[in-house]
Amino acid sequence: MDLKLDGKVALVTGSSKGIGEGIAHGLAREGAVVIVHGRDKAKTEAVAHNIIAEGGRAHVVLGDLTREEEVQRLVDETKALGAVEIVINNAGGSGETQTWETTRPETWAEGYDRNVLAAVRITAPLLPAMRAAKWGRIINVSSLAGMMPPAGRPDYAAAKAAMIAMTASLAKAVALDGITVNTVSPGTIRSISLDEAFRKAAVGQGLAPDAPWSEVERQVLPLFAQVPVGRVGTLEEIADAVVFLASPRAGYITGVNLRLDGGLWPGL
Repeated sequence: MDLKLDGKVALVTGSSKGIGEGIAHGLAREGAVVIVHGRDKAKTEAVAHNIIAEGGRAHVVLGDLTREEEVQRLVDETKALGAVEIVINNAGGSGETQTWETTRPETWAEGYDRNVLAAVRITAPLLPAMRAAKWGRIINVSSLAGMMPPAGRPDYAAAKAAMIAMTASLAKAVALDGITVNTVSPGTIRSISLDEAFRKAAVGQGLAPDAPWSEVERQVLPLFAQVPVGRVGTLEEIADAVVFLASPRAGYITGVNLRLDGGLWPGL
């Protein structure tokens, strides 16, 4: 299927590693011009270099999305590269592990700033051009924690739930402008950090440090989540879902929160 993304300009925040990096590569493979964003210059440039080496098109912008002055500079640089038609708000993540016994109000504020307000700071100044063009795609990367909050890290769950609500509001506000707004909420996805956590747990279960991933996954996954398909998701699977939602093919899908969790249901 031709997703009709050739030449579309896409900004992916937090794309110097992990899910964001996977999405950036996925968009580039479909012909989009990808603006790779991060705070670490070397890591961000490495992602852009890899995309170009694979035959794609990529540019780099740097900046901390919790700092207004850095966001303004980043937005100006982004606009100079061309009208941004696709925005993937992936930057954010959790901070230090908190429980209801140790949580502090300032941690909640920092998490909201890092996830929700970062997306607002990027989206708001890029909306006018999308409205003028009568076309645009905005995809917010939330988390299964925003829908099925665990007992720990309540600040993170609350911030990710807010992103889902933000998506629903914005989708209604811009629907007549040809702009779709959706959320993707990943569950257990294999990344460098997850790989490290699983292997550490595997050693505790008696497996060798260099045990095959299939063996680690089979023994350790049930300790983290009850996933009916019996495996973790891949970065490529997240990227495929996001890339489709970013394409003209998904023009009738808006205001949706797409769960990518291998069939995980409450109570399992």
